[in-house]
Amino acid sequence: MRFLHSLPAVAIAVFAAAPPTYASDTKDAGHDEVSVLVQTAAVKRGSLPRIIVAYGVAKTNPTAQESVVAKVSAVVAAVHVRTGQAVRKDDPLVELRPTPSTRAAYAAAVSAERAAADALSRTKQLAAELLATAQQLAEAEKADSDARTALQALRAQGADGLAVLRAPFPAVVTAVSAAPNSIVAEGAPLVELARPNGLVLSTGVVPAQAASIEPGNAAVVEALGRGETLKTRVALRGAAVDPASGLVPVDVSLPAGALLPGETARASITIGEAQGFVVPHAAILVNEQGDAYVIQAVRGVAKAVPVRILATVGDEDAVGGPLDVAAPLVVAGNHQLQDGMKVRYANEAAGSRP
Repeated sequence: MRFLHSLPAVAIAVFAAAPPTYASDTKDAGHDEVSVLVQTAAVKRGSLPRIIVAYGVAKTNPTAQESVVAKVSAVVAAVHVRTGQAVRKDDPLVELRPTPSTRAAYAAAVSAERAAADALSRTKQLAAELLATAQQLAEAEKADSDARTALQALRAQGADGLAVLRAPFPAVVTAVSAAPNSIVAEGAPLVELARPNGLVLSTGVVPAQAASIEPGNAAVVEALGRGETLKTRVALRGAAVDPASGLVPVDVSLPAGALLPGETARASITIGEAQGFVVPHAAILVNEQGDAYVIQAVRGVAKAVPVRILATVGDEDAVGGPLDVAAPLVVAGNHQLQDGMKVRYANEAAGSRP
C-alpha cells in the first residue's frame, strides 16, 4: 500500500464517506482473486478559475486620508472626537486657544497694521501736497497691504481667540493625537480622518504569486467571522517586497461600509482559468515522492495516472495529465488500489456501471 501525503496547497480528501472493503471475487468458484469495492465518476473536461487567497486588514487608502493640523502654536482647549468615531461635515473636532507667544504675535500684528494704515494716510496727504514722491506712496501702500495680510492670516489661524477645528467632509476618525491642555506646535497633526469610501483590504502575497496578479483582477472578499462575501477588484499590486513581511503588497477595493477599519478579511483573487479535467478532491492521491495521481478503472482493472493540479475550487480540482475519458475515475476505495488490482463497482447491484 502506498504511503499518502497531503498536498501543501490543496486539501485532498482521499477517504470515501463509506470506507471501501476488500472482498473475494466469486465469479469463478475455483479462482479466488482479491478485488476492491469502489465508487467511480465519469472523467470530464472543463475549467476552473485560478485563485490566489490572501488575508489582510481593512485600512484607509492613503489617497483618502487627511490630517487636521494646528495652524499656529496653541493650547488644546478641548477634544470632541475619539478614534473610530464617524463624523459629519462641519462637526467640531478640536478646540484651540492661542499660547501667550501666539497672542503676543497677534497683538504685534494688530499694532503693525494700525501703524501701516496711519503711515499710508500721511503719505497720501503729503503726496497730494507734492511733498512725497510716487515711490514713497507705493512703498507705504505695500507696507499697509503686507500688514493687513499678516493680520488676516493670524486671525484665520485662530490667533485672535478660541478656534474650533471642524471636519472638512464626512469621515471616520482613525487617530487622535491631541490631548486637552497640551501645547501643540504649528503644523502638528491633531486628528487623522478617512473618507468612508476610501477603505481597502491591505493584503500581501508571496513574490512567486504576485507576478500573476494585476490591478482590476476580480476578487471576492469575506470578513472573518461574518460569512458574508462581496465581489470587488484588485486596486493595486506592489512592485517591491515589503521588508517587514517578506510579501508583495496587494490592495483590494472595498465598497463604502463593507468593512470596519481594522477588520480582518480574506480575499480570493481570480487570476485566470485552468483548462483540463475537472475531478473531485476525493480522486486525488499523492505518492511517496509527493506527486499527485488518480486511479482509473480500465476494463475492471486499476490504473494509476499521474496528474498536475492546476486549480482548486470548492471540492473540485482542475488537473492535467494523460487521463482516458472513456475510463471511469475511482473516487472511493482508491487509496487501497495499486496498478493491476481488480475493482468491483459499488453500483453493480443496480445493474449498471458508469
